[in-house]
Amino acid sequence: MKNKTFIPIIVGIFIGIFVKLFVIDIVIVSGDSMEPYIANGDTLFINKLAYGIKNPIKPSLLFQWATPQKNDIIVYMHENRQIVKRCCGIATEPLEYSTDTNYNLYVSGKEYPLTEQQYQRIKFNNTVPENTILALGDNSTVSVDSRNYGFIPTQLIFGKVLCK
Repeated sequence: MKNKTFIPIIVGIFIGIFVKLFVIDIVIVSGDSMEPYIANGDTLFINKLAYGIKNPIKPSLLFQWATPQKNDIIVYMHENRQIVKRCCGIATEPLEYSTDTNYNLYVSGKEYPLTEQQYQRIKFNNTVPENTILALGDNSTVSVDSRNYGFIPTQLIFGKVLCK
């Protein structure tokens, strides 16, 4: 009789683990890089099935069936941390630069400020490389993003923000 009462509990635990690993996740934002849209301390619901099935062992996708679209708020791993940024440029999208008065990056007519160091790092790319995206924080003055560490491989993007 005791075994029958534990079976639903064990099944529930396995379902919970499966959902957390592969379907949906809840994260609390740490940092101001996405302000004003997402503030420090906001709780986000992440759809882990938006682009494919996440590998539970390493930061990549087992199967990929979609890629982020412009303006998607995405989640990816960078230096063993979950990072939340906006997809501002997709593969093969043209990139333009200006160095007249300040360093600037232009993607689809939108202007993003660059430091000289960021400009030197990405100036040789005239387009977003294949199988990558340009991920930027909305608060460009404090955001550490693709301008600092390069384009994000789509295989490392494991979720899309559903809501906050």
